Amino acid sequence: MDLAEMLTFADIGQLSRIADHYQCECNGNSKRDLIQSILQTIGRREFIEQHVDQLSLEDLRFLNMLLFDGRRQFSLEELIACAQQSRFTQDAKDRESPRDVITRFRRRGWLFNGSTASTMYLFEVPEDLKRRFKETLEARFKSAIQGADTEPTVYREEYDLLPKDLRELLDYVHQHEIPLNGEGVMYRRNQIQLMEKLHVAEPLVGRGWRFGYGRRFKDYPSRLALLYDYAYHMKWIREEGGLLVLTAKGNEYLAENKQEPMIQFVSFWLRLYKGPIPNLLSLMYWIERCSTEWVTAASLFERLELLIKPFFYDTPESIFEERILRMMLHLGMLRIGEDDSRERFVQTTPFGKHCVKQLQKR
Repeated sequence: MDLAEMLTFADIGQLSRIADHYQCECNGNSKRDLIQSILQTIGRREFIEQHVDQLSLEDLRFLNMLLFDGRRQFSLEELIACAQQSRFTQDAKDRESPRDVITRFRRRGWLFNGSTASTMYLFEVPEDLKRRFKETLEARFKSAIQGADTEPTVYREEYDLLPKDLRELLDYVHQHEIPLNGEGVMYRRNQIQLMEKLHVAEPLVGRGWRFGYGRRFKDYPSRLALLYDYAYHMKWIREEGGLLVLTAKGNEYLAENKQEPMIQFVSFWLRLYKGPIPNLLSLMYWIERCSTEWVTAASLFERLELLIKPFFYDTPESIFEERILRMMLHLGMLRIGEDDSRERFVQTTPFGKHCVKQLQKR
């Protein structure tokens, strides 16, 4: 529902609190006057711009989560979880509670209870406000993005390589007896042999902490880990008796000469990475909106850093570079280029644009 409809269903108590917050001059005893006054205030073209500029970082992150969460309605517990996730540090002694954040958004008229008996304890953001917030945030993010004066000297694009390398992985498992170590991991010799068959080579994983981005992320390079986890999830490979083997389903898949749609890999990547990066879908959206033409990777990070929460050993910059940009390159969603001065540039591919649009509909 849009704002006007939600105001109609709201009780006079909430309408009065919204009107008081915006210092509306109206008859506080008239629901009709309250609604008209609130609509006139919030409906002004400059209203959203002014209020977004005044938001604290945590309120901005909370708003961003509400705009891109797949749920149209939230329980109070879900809203509290979103408010907690919008906090990137936990050291402030006199920080307000998540309930205070939710109360403030309700007082602003940005969150409303449902209008039926079954939804009265759920909350939602008016659809027209969502659109206006997205438009305003897009303009804000784009305002300081630095574009390329000319096309990058060289650029890299990997569209349609993941499905091919998935088949290479399955074929390698089919053709070889692959022993696993005590932790169920391929030995380095086999990893090197497999890497030589793939279209995109990666350095093998060395010592150090790696966790959080998939079942075998700690054991294999990021792209290979995604392929391996996807094949394992689809039950095409199995770790059995100290060996990595192709299942009957895997044999059938190879025999039918199928090729997975790229969107399937993107959806699976989102599923794996949304734990450590809860607002990953929104970051994909902003990257797509801000890089329809070539833009510098540095300026893109500078604008989006405020939305990226550190994850243990990963800094916002390493998450942006390695977990998001590099993986979006592997997924065919981005081109990454360089000019003669080694400045790095990013541009969304047509598939990337299509992909973000499709994911927004889910």
